[in-house]
Amino acid sequence: MSVRPISLLFFTNTYERGGAEEHMLTLLRGLDRTRFKCHLVCPLELANVLRADLPADVELLPLCLRNPRQLQTAYRLSRILRERRVDILHSHQFYSSLFASPIGWLCRVPIVVETPHGSERWRQGWFKSRFVVDRFIGRFVDHYIAVSEANARYLAEDKGLPRRKIVVIKNGCDVERFDPAYKPPAGLKASLGISQTDPVLVVAARLEPQKGHSVLLRALRTVRREFPQVRVICLGEGCLRGELESQVRNLNLGSSVHFLGHQSNIRDWLSLADFSVLPSLWEGLPLAVIESLAAGRAVVATAVDGTPEVVIDGKTGCTVPPEDPERLAEAICLLLREPGLAKRMGEAGRSWVTEHFTQERQIRETQDLYLRAWVKRRRAAKTATQTVETQNQHRITPQANERNL
Repeated sequence: MSVRPISLLFFTNTYERGGAEEHMLTLLRGLDRTRFKCHLVCPLELANVLRADLPADVELLPLCLRNPRQLQTAYRLSRILRERRVDILHSHQFYSSLFASPIGWLCRVPIVVETPHGSERWRQGWFKSRFVVDRFIGRFVDHYIAVSEANARYLAEDKGLPRRKIVVIKNGCDVERFDPAYKPPAGLKASLGISQTDPVLVVAARLEPQKGHSVLLRALRTVRREFPQVRVICLGEGCLRGELESQVRNLNLGSSVHFLGHQSNIRDWLSLADFSVLPSLWEGLPLAVIESLAAGRAVVATAVDGTPEVVIDGKTGCTVPPEDPERLAEAICLLLREPGLAKRMGEAGRSWVTEHFTQERQIRETQDLYLRAWVKRRRAAKTATQTVETQNQHRITPQANERNL
């Protein structure tokens, strides 16, 4: 008799494509199809962006659940879980788990997993309030995947979640795709009016408050005093685009900054960069810096959360405090002055990522967690069934003895 694959459903209620969504795509592409049947539930806006990059066998189900008053949508999700006989429900980001995990528990999904993807310093008021909501929702979650050691500490120490539920599985990327020897398409720089001799910095990050673009733009004023020809290429979309474009004009940065929106060909842009910059205010373990180092490009980044686990200060790049434009400008100028240093850091970063941050390791460790949890749950269910059968036998035996008498 054949055994059906484990039915695995990913859930997210985010609208835009970023690091967490790339994380999901990595897993959806790489998980063993003899063991898993994969489904993805997400808002239509994100579904339209991801559709072309999803494997053909992944069932894509557009659904947006972001408000507790969406009872009809919640019911639709519960029907999806029951009709697909979902064995593992894996939510990405706490705000997704907030809605999906209790529904999964009510539908008796055997295993509920959450990957928070980072600290949530944006939260205010009752939604933060010592993370009472998180601990309540945690009653419905069997396992948390922390994407960095710092993320694991945040979940245990700040949120107060049970350490026994937390496992660290660090993000990874396709190292071979980001070969440092890769040459970008001819004319890529020229298409933006950038000279072949102009230094180029790449920022691969959504245009959201978390990513700190505003701090970088303030730092850029200082950088341009010494390097007036520097160019910054921003890859990503987000709610701050209009505001950041206004800031560029107000700071008289002219044509130094290019906002290109989401770009699927990120390796093309990294291949023409001198190095990359990530000025985030908080993070989990940013995929952008892993990809930059895989491409042999050093990184200037803020020393927040899991970033220093990838960007080793003085070795694979430079780290600075968040929200400090002067320190950020100093680090950028250092690598612009010393291109040989930037090159050596990029080479060291490539080796570091190849050893510790491959997508193969990420997929393998995640799959192992799923399988361990599944085997444990099956054993527990079997034990419970045997216990009930034994109890029933004990109830029946005295009656049978009376009849025999």
